[in-house]
Amino acid sequence: MTDMPRQTFYPLVHYTDPAKAMEWLERAFGFVTHEVAREGDRIVHAEMRYDTGIVMISQAEAGGVGIYVAVDDPDAHHDRARAAGAEITAGLADKPYGSRDYAARDLEGNIWYFGTYRP
Repeated sequence: MTDMPRQTFYPLVHYTDPAKAMEWLERAFGFVTHEVAREGDRIVHAEMRYDTGIVMISQAEAGGVGIYVAVDDPDAHHDRARAAGAEITAGLADKPYGSRDYAARDLEGNIWYFGTYRP
């Protein structure tokens, strides 16, 4: 058996209606639901697989894409980003799906998510 490298980068797509989007992604592209985390009726985090890849999905008021980066020490990573002048858009928090995450905006306005979760 070959050792696979640990995956670090995961595409993240925001939808205003994640359930509808997930149904469409399955029907149109053949994605398969891997995991769904809810708060009440709201999908706060979901994952869909295609072959060996995973795309993360969340609910937001506007659609868009981002990148989730798995890091071993999100607290130190957060502190480094803040010291370098990154705009922290979501502070460090423990998530119901088992990650400790934060989010930051880069120089061009892109949102990056960093946390310990590895699907």
